[in-house]
Amino acid sequence: MLDPMEPGQMRAGDADRERVAERLRIALDEGRLNLHEYDERLRDAYSAKTYAELDQLLHDLPGTVPVSQSALVPANLTGAVPERRWQAAADGTYPGATSAWLVEMWSHWIRAVGICVVIWAVTSVFAGGLIYFWPGWVAGPWGVVLLVQTITGLSHGEPQRWAAKRARREAEKEVRRQAKERKSTVDGG
Repeated sequence: MLDPMEPGQMRAGDADRERVAERLRIALDEGRLNLHEYDERLRDAYSAKTYAELDQLLHDLPGTVPVSQSALVPANLTGAVPERRWQAAADGTYPGATSAWLVEMWSHWIRAVGICVVIWAVTSVFAGGLIYFWPGWVAGPWGVVLLVQTITGLSHGEPQRWAAKRARREAEKEVRRQAKERKSTVDGG
């Protein structure tokens, strides 16, 4: 005969993580958590695997029912779990974070240098020959600064922190969207 699993050891779902994230946001608004604590707990909430891990994030906040004992399950009106761009892997890392961070870091530089080169090329055509390549003054210094920032960021794990921040923003936006849906359902229905 199989032993019944302790409620805290059962695997948590996305809806459970969302409820904990919402309660943490409320605790931040109430002044019960500072921004650093909120950020840390929110990151832990989205990487939690079991109810016990989620319960631990709320243990010192008043008026909370442990997730493992909660009978409430938020209704998703569409019935589907929304697809998230940033979702942590089982080991807590964000796959694809480095390439996305590099694109984010360098895209403005590439766009600005491209525009400058086009302006230089058009000006050269109208001048009847190649003129002084002034876009180098835009590309060079800015590129060196970006290169240093890129190397420093890569060596200090910045892409993972950047992706975690994006994931938190995305999750908070989803929580606000769901709260708005629930409010409109209550108000309208």
